[in-house]
Amino acid sequence: MKEKRLPKKFIEKCKNVIAKRPRTVIDHILKHGHITTQELKDNYGYNHPPRAARDVREQGIPLETFRVIGSDGRNIAAYRFGDPRKARFSRLRGRTAFSKELKATLIQKDGCRCAIYLEEFPERQLQIDHRIPFEVVGDDLDTEEKPKEFMLLSDSANRAKSWSCEHCVNWLELKKKGICRKCYWAYPEKYEHVAMLPVRRLDIMWSGEDVKVYDELKRQTEALQENMPSYVKEIIRKQIKE
Repeated sequence: MKEKRLPKKFIEKCKNVIAKRPRTVIDHILKHGHITTQELKDNYGYNHPPRAARDVREQGIPLETFRVIGSDGRNIAAYRFGDPRKARFSRLRGRTAFSKELKATLIQKDGCRCAIYLEEFPERQLQIDHRIPFEVVGDDLDTEEKPKEFMLLSDSANRAKSWSCEHCVNWLELKKKGICRKCYWAYPEKYEHVAMLPVRRLDIMWSGEDVKVYDELKRQTEALQENMPSYVKEIIRKQIKE
């Protein structure tokens, strides 16, 4: 299946993308018209195809998701370019192109720590992320001139946020910024829901001397034949009552 003829300027802008993962997707679509989730996994080793598509969108390139028949006869997702008129090359430079100045500003404002774990990390291990995903905020995406719209995340926190957001109804259907602004993944310091679920979340990382505490907690949990989250909650309940 070949894509409709694309404007020359649009193609040139697409080819200017240098980040490996989005460029891989772009080159494949330019050659074949679309790329499937199966091809992303089998041909390029991307085990999380939606993230590869997200990387392209974060470069300001519109993508459409549609369904095709996979090699095993099942319906699978595929991606092709959307309306070139909706491209935002001049406004959006993508995750890999965030400036050093923005990162320095965020560190100065919030410290060299992950916004989810609230633990300090080496600067090189922190990634800049939009508080509200591009797929939701769209044309109203704030630029780097508004650092309050960005956050620093460790790699594992970023993956957890990405998975949760991509399975959220607001991401998939509603596209309402106000919902994101009340979400844990955008503002963990003050939120009302987690990906539209009426729950509360506490992510704890154990490092340094605290690893010994974790290991002892795990030992006690196994001895009592409990699961760790339930055991920790019970400890907290007793502490609060006291």
